[in-house]
Amino acid sequence: MSKKPLKTCLTIAGSDPSGWAGLQSDLMTFAALGVRGVSAIAALTAQNRVKVKATLNVLPQFLIKQIETLLEESKIDAVKIGMTGGAGNVTALIRLFKRRRFKNIVLDPVMRSTSGKALLDKKGVAEIKRLLSLVTIVTPNLAEAEALSGVKIKDIRGMDEAARKIHSLGARFVLVKGGHLQGAPIDALFDGKGFYYFKGRRIKAGRAELHGTGCVLSAAIAVGLAKGLSVRPAVKRAKAFVGEVIEKRRL
Repeated sequence: MSKKPLKTCLTIAGSDPSGWAGLQSDLMTFAALGVRGVSAIAALTAQNRVKVKATLNVLPQFLIKQIETLLEESKIDAVKIGMTGGAGNVTALIRLFKRRRFKNIVLDPVMRSTSGKALLDKKGVAEIKRLLSLVTIVTPNLAEAEALSGVKIKDIRGMDEAARKIHSLGARFVLVKGGHLQGAPIDALFDGKGFYYFKGRRIKAGRAELHGTGCVLSAAIAVGLAKGLSVRPAVKRAKAFVGEVIEKRRL
């Protein structure tokens, strides 16, 4: 009996030389979860696990050329978008996604590194808002959710309000990650009708161990969608996988 071909996931993201975030992390996540991974580099970075020292954005036309070339031989089952490398690249991706429809698009709206370096300016954030109507799910952390919604988030009610406003911009599903709030971490998933809350346990880990976990989460969600899961179970499995990754990093 012939085996079914592997599903294929595309990551559009920045390169992280440390291997713990960005497209390197995405590709490792894809492989660990049993799908074929392909990638398009949106930006180069000089960074390690604790600090980003410099970035160099890829030109929009070259970013699109990478993707179009992959599409000549690969059927893409899900797309994960991370660091976009500036407003011009986001605009180019919007044009591409309008021309070529993808069933599953996961957007991790990376705006700032864990160490605090800005990775996207105000114009880029405005373009991310335009991109929302073309994605399946967006996975902002609290700072990103505030930037997209204009809501100051101090508690779960704030997360819910931000999720509603982001959903109104066009995203089908919004997952606001609440890991930076006090207490046990809670993520809020909103589908336009109601909320589902993922309650976790706080794992003691340093910045280095947590570096890139947002990338892992969004990449793992893309894998679940590529394999045919609906959004909620895809998020649930992805969150469990992230927990496993953090535990292994702590060893």
